Parts: sequence; structure tokens; C-alpha cells
Amino acid sequence: MTDIDGAVVLVTGANGGLGQEFVRQLRERGAARVYAAARSPRTWDDGGVVPIRLDVTDAASVREAAASADDVTVVINNAGVLRSGSLVDGDLDDVREQMETNFFGPLQVTRAFAPALRRSHGAMVNVASALSWFAIGNGYSASKAALWSATDSLRLEFAADGVQVLGAYLAFTDTPMTPGDMPKNDPADVVAAVLDGLEAGAHEVLADELTRAARAGLSAPVHERYDALQEARRR
Repeated sequence: MTDIDGAVVLVTGANGGLGQEFVRQLRERGAARVYAAARSPRTWDDGGVVPIRLDVTDAASVREAAASADDVTVVINNAGVLRSGSLVDGDLDDVREQMETNFFGPLQVTRAFAPALRRSHGAMVNVASALSWFAIGNGYSASKAALWSATDSLRLEFAADGVQVLGAYLAFTDTPMTPGDMPKNDPADVVAAVLDGLEAGAHEVLADELTRAARAGLSAPVHERYDALQEARRR
């Protein structure tokens, strides 16, 4: 279990829809300091929020951030990108970018901040997706599936250090990364569920009904649920 009150938290992708909501709610719950990390940090009207430059795909940038924020007790790997396009016929550079940002990025951040997390017996949150289990996201799904697997592996690696590792999974959420007019989660609800899970000591948070159905469906042929998911996207 992780107590947010008094914690020092790093949030990657802090300028985005979920990221800025993480920053806001963490401060509401009493986080002593929140490092709001982004490629181009913005200013915040809160003395407890510290903007920090961090490009999760740049090893030097990650090392510098870890050195300047070595008091971190909780890391929230939230930064991500979504690119359309087929794995077969689409732009391969888009596929690589998604793997670099959505999988290798969180892994680099985790490795750099591991000493701080071990010292504090802290916690890490990896923000993944219901599309970790549905291949309709092409390169995005592949990158989030990799993050899902890595999250489970990291949980085992950190267990002896008393570091909580939480995987956060969500379906369509009302952020700039999710265009279209399908029904979407409210980012505030998703973040509240994730932080509740963090404080409860959970291993996973399934933030909405579609995600819970997807997770439950892993014990059955996943393709049987594709029609329902595609219909949800069209509505």
C-alpha cells in the first residue's frame, strides 16, 4: 500500500489529458511534491508542482531527470503516443515510435528511478490500455501488450524491495490522444480509480466496464470479443 499524502511523485506526459489530471489529483491527495515531466514543460500555478524536462525516448534526458529528482517515491509512467496504420502496410517508423515511447520509454524511466524507488520502498504505475489485449490497435496494441508483460515482470523483480508495481488499464478516454465521438471515460474518473488502487495496494486497476470485460475475456478466445469492441468504437 502506498500513502500519497506526503509522497514525492514523478508524472511523465504531465501536459496531456491524463497527465495533468494526475498532477491535480495527486496534489489534492496531499502529495508533497509532484514533478510534472514533459518534453516541453509548462508552468503550473502551484508551488508544489515542479516542471521538469523529460523525453522518455532519450536516455540522456531520462538520466538527467533521475539525477535532479532523486527524492522521488512514486513514478507514474503515463507518457504515450498513438499512431494509426497497419503493421503490414503502414509506416514502420510510426510503429517504432510507439514501441520507443510506450514500451522502452517506461522501461528506461523505471531503470533510472529504480534506486530511488528501492530506497523509499515506493511505487510505480504503468498506464497501459485495454488495447493491450485487443490487436485492433496495430502498433499501439503491440506496444501496450509489451508494457503489460513488462509490468508483470517488474512487479516480480521489485517484490523483494517492497516496491509496489501497479498496472493501470483503460478503454476510450476523453483526451486529445483519443479522437472520435464514441463513448469515453472522464479522465478525472480514471485517475481517481488509479490513485485509489495505488493507495489500496492493488496490482491492477481496470478503470471501466469495457476494460474489465476485456480482461475477463483473456480466459476465452479474444477474437470473440472483437465485434463488441468495434461496435463500441462506432457508437
